[in-house]
Amino acid sequence: MTRVLHLSDLHYGKDRPELEAPLLDSVHRIDPDLVVISGDFTQRARKGQFARASAFLDRLPCRWLAVPGNHDTPLDNLWVRMTAPWARYRRAIDPVLEPRYEDSSMVVVGVNTVNRFSWQRGRLSKRRIARACDGFDTAGSRARIVVLHHPLQHGPEVGKRLMRGAAQALDRFAGCGAQIVLSGHLHNTVIAPFRAYPGLLFVQAGTSLSRRLRGEPNTFNLLEIGQDCLMVETWGSEGTDFQPSVRRHFRRKDGAWHRVADQPADP
Repeated sequence: MTRVLHLSDLHYGKDRPELEAPLLDSVHRIDPDLVVISGDFTQRARKGQFARASAFLDRLPCRWLAVPGNHDTPLDNLWVRMTAPWARYRRAIDPVLEPRYEDSSMVVVGVNTVNRFSWQRGRLSKRRIARACDGFDTAGSRARIVVLHHPLQHGPEVGKRLMRGAAQALDRFAGCGAQIVLSGHLHNTVIAPFRAYPGLLFVQAGTSLSRRLRGEPNTFNLLEIGQDCLMVETWGSEGTDFQPSVRRHFRRKDGAWHRVADQPADP
């Protein structure tokens, strides 16, 4: 089984410092094949916040892949956001905004969904969508994972507008063989097939460190990916520690993900 640990929305600058060491301890304990961070490393894209995020990445025990979030471009410095929106992110996190990772079992493609002209709402252009799909050209039978910050689907409880280009992206990702979409942004965990595209599994992570909680504790997701099967285990903070809570099992049949009964996670 391939193990991918999915973090999101660390929000250094509005984080819970007491959870950083337990989070890192959990990553070391799990020892995944890859850590994925789906954006919002910082709260205001300030240099000191990026320095803390960079130090966190340096302490990860394995390979990692990250994409930026809307909070990773300056909100309170309009000039920098318009003229050099990614300069601080590139220096502190990764000079590549849409990274790719592949090994013998999976291909992971990062997509930058941040729109510097509309700070909160994301955007996906046809060119970015096509570039992501091109990353799966030689994937063969390996798992195909897309990583982005803004979700491609909202539930009825979400008051924010859906990202521009989300419908086109879903249609194209389904057509080019993507299987799993990892995202964040809303600080809530969602794990289910997309309503209109059951061949794509929607895995949205909550916030791993932020103090801005939306009805659930600080969380992250662990994916264990097999041949035509997948387990997603959500870990939540209990006091100053992270523990697994629920495991959701899925099986892929006839091009669609089918839910198998949830199970309590082992402590």
